[in-house]
Amino acid sequence: MIQEKVRATVSTTCNQIDRPWHVGNNEKVCQQKVAEAEVESFRKDLGPFVVAAETTRMAMVFTDATKPDNPIIFANDSFLSLSGYDREEVLGKNFNFLIAHGADAEALTRIKSEFEGSSGSGAEVLCRREDGGEFWTDVFISPVRDEGGDIVQYFASFVDLTKHKEDEAQSKMLIDELNHRVKNTLSTVQSIVWQTLRSPSDPKVVRESIESRLFALSRSHDLLTREKWESAGLLDIVHDALEPFGVSGGRADRIAVKGENIRFPPKSALALGIAFNELATNAVKYGAFSNAAGSILIEWTMETTPTGQRLLLNWEEKDGPPVTPPAHKGFGSRVIERGLAHELEGTIHLDYRPDGLVCTMDIPLLRGTRDG
Repeated sequence: MIQEKVRATVSTTCNQIDRPWHVGNNEKVCQQKVAEAEVESFRKDLGPFVVAAETTRMAMVFTDATKPDNPIIFANDSFLSLSGYDREEVLGKNFNFLIAHGADAEALTRIKSEFEGSSGSGAEVLCRREDGGEFWTDVFISPVRDEGGDIVQYFASFVDLTKHKEDEAQSKMLIDELNHRVKNTLSTVQSIVWQTLRSPSDPKVVRESIESRLFALSRSHDLLTREKWESAGLLDIVHDALEPFGVSGGRADRIAVKGENIRFPPKSALALGIAFNELATNAVKYGAFSNAAGSILIEWTMETTPTGQRLLLNWEEKDGPPVTPPAHKGFGSRVIERGLAHELEGTIHLDYRPDGLVCTMDIPLLRGTRDG
């Protein structure tokens, strides 16, 4: 066989090496010469096939089937590029040294099945790069036989699956996030319908109330979609929520908004959008937008406290009809004082002053909150 011829040739060379007191170093040099000669002989015996294996973009190695643990005797440049190893770091190594977690019994079993020919479909394995990084690969192993039919080498090819695995993980994350959003949205819709139906009323009024709130939810979703569901600015949330009220009633010049475009995560943005819709709806029915003179001022500032930054927001109505506290709290009040406070982990207060409703919000801001 190839290896036997090579060893016979190299042994003569090794015997000619002077052996001073550092014999161990000479033995290592001799072993390296054997390995290099085996690879060179391997190239010459298989000729064009090895040349093709060397130049292909497919990562490939050959192992010695006559030795335990299938040591690697050939690795092409594509494999070295994929793994980050130098050729001398690979040659002679146990094939399984590539496995990222050497004690991974499942990975070892898959590799063993490939060598035994009982897999037939390749083995997905997490491998280790020279720099300690990891990459996924599909390993396909085929036997190389001599003229007598005996297996003398194994030929292994590697298909890099790292990008595929990353895309797969990203897709799963997006699907999980979509499921989460859908569940939250359906829960919000269920709450809107249930709370609206708690107070018996004209079916037409009930329908309009539900449609108005679902429309507000839809507008918030559209805003977040434009922002790729990363976050939304408070100025944009307010403008989007109030636009239908300003346009439909010609009230745009009666709304003043002052504050920086502080960004909120999607869940908080949705809660704020619904809350502003409820405040505007109440203003149309009973407050500053129920006559021709009323106006609304919405302003906020950021304040630094020992516990972190907080947002202080005021919704202040004036010049509307005289205000009296409601006999009981309706859906809108509950959404603002309870729901919004829960979602934002802050304090929300509705003050029914005679000259106009004032809603104050004291909301903790996440670390790293920035202007839009």
